[in-house]
Amino acid sequence: MSRTLLGVAGFPVSHSRSPAMMNAALAELGLDWLYTPVPLPPERFAETVRALPASGFRGINVTIPHKAAAHDLADARSAAVKAIGAANTLTFSDGAIHAENTDAGGFLDSLGDSPADRRALVLGAGGAARAVVWALIDGGAAEVSVWNRTPERAGEVASSLGASHVERPVAADLIVNCTTIGMDPSTTDEEAMEALGLAGLDAPSTVVDLVYGAGPTPLVRWAQGAGARVVDGLEVLVRQGARSLEGWTGSLAPLDTMRGAAAA
Repeated sequence: MSRTLLGVAGFPVSHSRSPAMMNAALAELGLDWLYTPVPLPPERFAETVRALPASGFRGINVTIPHKAAAHDLADARSAAVKAIGAANTLTFSDGAIHAENTDAGGFLDSLGDSPADRRALVLGAGGAARAVVWALIDGGAAEVSVWNRTPERAGEVASSLGASHVERPVAADLIVNCTTIGMDPSTTDEEAMEALGLAGLDAPSTVVDLVYGAGPTPLVRWAQGAGARVVDGLEVLVRQGARSLEGWTGSLAPLDTMRGAAAA
């Protein structure tokens, strides 16, 4: 019998820690499955994804820049995917492609407490930002503001999901970075904070940075220096990955094993 395959599709995708994290989890669960990188340029995404089930794939995670395309490609979409307009998890079953968005639930899981009655500022306007904005609103946040370096994109995300668009970052109880700023280790702290629009702004009580790397990002250093509670990108990765894994396998995800593999 051929081996069951899972994977992560993106472009680029070589930096992803998902394969190490997910393969460690599969081994812990006693499953002889393999989770592999699937590098796909945008023009090959739809054609290749449709062919994956014939190659033994049960499902894939989807990352930059394919989350909107994954929504469009799916035959069936969860309520979250329909509302967010983006998917990060595809499951191949009964000849159909089923789309889910575990970014939203994984973000709330990583946050650890409810965003209810809190003011939130979301930086970015891509698929991950859409998931976070939707999750915050669904979780009862008092106010959700969206900022992006391209105001038109922030305005579209805010208006489509019921958030507020701001021309510049504003004071909040919670800041979530959904941009890629901080991913490039050559970027200085000053450059990163300027690019995020946060230079001169006081840190909130909680900061979540979806970016992860070999060490703390500029945003995380800024938050830690101000005494804020920090949720880093690896914890968000673990939590969204856990939800995807549980959907594919029907087993409870081994969070500690996943954290250890992602950090290593």
